[in-house]
Amino acid sequence: MSEVVQMTVGDGVALLTLNRPQRLNAWTDEMEHAYFGLLDRCAASEQVRVIVVTGAGRGFCAGADMQHLQELSDGGSDERHRTQVRRPQTFPLSVPKPIVAAINGACAGIGLVQALMCDIRFAAQGAKLTTAFSRRGLVAEHGISWILPRLVGPARALDLLLSGRVVLAQEAAELGLINRALAPEQLLDETIAYARDLAVNCSPASMATIKRQVYADFEHTLGDALAAADCLMLASFGAPDFTEGVASFVERREPSFAPLAG
Repeated sequence: MSEVVQMTVGDGVALLTLNRPQRLNAWTDEMEHAYFGLLDRCAASEQVRVIVVTGAGRGFCAGADMQHLQELSDGGSDERHRTQVRRPQTFPLSVPKPIVAAINGACAGIGLVQALMCDIRFAAQGAKLTTAFSRRGLVAEHGISWILPRLVGPARALDLLLSGRVVLAQEAAELGLINRALAPEQLLDETIAYARDLAVNCSPASMATIKRQVYADFEHTLGDALAAADCLMLASFGAPDFTEGVASFVERREPSFAPLAG
């Protein structure tokens, strides 16, 4: 396992930790390769039902490693990025399991992109979030111009992208950028508790379908979304998870849903 991203698994939850604390977990090619590779492993593992992502030390991910940015600004070639096959930064949206971000500190640039590509976001009160791109002479990179307006609306997205201003977790929650702002000492425990509740009580097949529906329906009309949902609903009535979901409710016990097929 790469040292720059660490993984532990327990109770159906995989905890992925970005692990360059001395650099506030600044993003590198190595970190990207390791993180996306571990997401692949989690997607294929029957032991993993929900994924939590956080950062080691004081930051979540403070953006791209400045050494690499300096090389580019000095006129260095980005030939490595032109020749290397890379997954798109939207890759986490295609992982068929919920991904929950526990934003423990600084979250900027491509670090914010990674948080936004998670499905749920909790952040520590006082954590600083910023798009940062305009303040580095860059554009809205890595698909953030697609996801951010869908989370907070076009006007708020333009504010955050044009100004590159810093928002604290409390304001981020008000904007809809994150789901909850939590006390720093409670962030990871509460995030993992949330993830474990999903892992224990929610059908992996249902969660995978719901995640796929939500992102696919960004591009669909209401009529198309309704028609697709009706077909999926009828199919779900004949699935084992529906039988188990009803039986566990009636019998007042935890459900025993099958894992996703690898």
